[in-house]
Amino acid sequence: MAPLPHLAIAPTTISVSGVSSGGYLAGQFHLAYSSLVDGVGVFAAGPWGCARGSLSRALGDCLSRPDSAPDPAALVAQARAAAARGNLDPIVGLGRARVWIFHGTRDDTVAVAVSTALVEFYRAFVPAAQLRYVDRIAAPHGIPTLTTGSDCGSTQAPYLYACGYDGVGEMLAFLDGGRAAVAAAGSGVLARFDQTRYDPSGSLAAIGFVYVPAACAGAHPCRLHVAFHGCRQGSDFVGERFARESGYDRYADRHELVVLFPQARRSLFLPLNPEGCWDWWGYSSADYLGRDAPELAAVRAMVRAVAGF
Repeated sequence: MAPLPHLAIAPTTISVSGVSSGGYLAGQFHLAYSSLVDGVGVFAAGPWGCARGSLSRALGDCLSRPDSAPDPAALVAQARAAAARGNLDPIVGLGRARVWIFHGTRDDTVAVAVSTALVEFYRAFVPAAQLRYVDRIAAPHGIPTLTTGSDCGSTQAPYLYACGYDGVGEMLAFLDGGRAAVAAAGSGVLARFDQTRYDPSGSLAAIGFVYVPAACAGAHPCRLHVAFHGCRQGSDFVGERFARESGYDRYADRHELVVLFPQARRSLFLPLNPEGCWDWWGYSSADYLGRDAPELAAVRAMVRAVAGF
């Protein structure tokens, strides 16, 4: 299978987003490589380091149990300490990013307290004008769309919901400084690539996807966005539906945005990851939050392959 294409990506124009476990990983990628990232979008997830390396804490503090209440101040302190040790990029880099956070009112998987803890976490680093919290859209756990996906009334695969709200478009528009125009349909190319080239630890699935608008296929400089799917939303479960139906392509075509869709690997043994989640509690490594974490390092290598930096 082909490697990623090397494209003309403008410097300091990399943004990331994710939903559920992918939302956690988007935050982890941001803190690990804040010198690269100028925008972050998070759907239905909580703050960096919420699980503190424990699956039981992930299920207890970071989802929808009655006692779900991560302590953002403690996590802010842990992030500062990790950056001081050199495990993360310098913490000052977080302040230049724009951050968009979404929690649907019908989300019965992640509690409101978990989502607001993420908001409070970022308030410690990001100016208020660069942070937006959207919490009044009647949507279940996942990504709301204008017309594609499942019925908006209940949580179900592929965790994309036709709620009459363009979640991805609104998120990307905010990260882009307010431009919201979208194309009627994606006219670029969604291609598969060999993830094993960038993943020496074998943490990820064999294939990933990349969407390249026609304008970005040559020497014209474009921007790069990395989109992380959620649990049970990768190619092992829904094929290409996350990449094709979430809405990234419609915005990408109009605004010359290359979109990288890395894919987590479903595993039934060593590591135990039957839902195909991204690692936000430590199944892949004790150092799952730092720059050398297997999944983060693999995606960083993909970004380097596409952008050259």
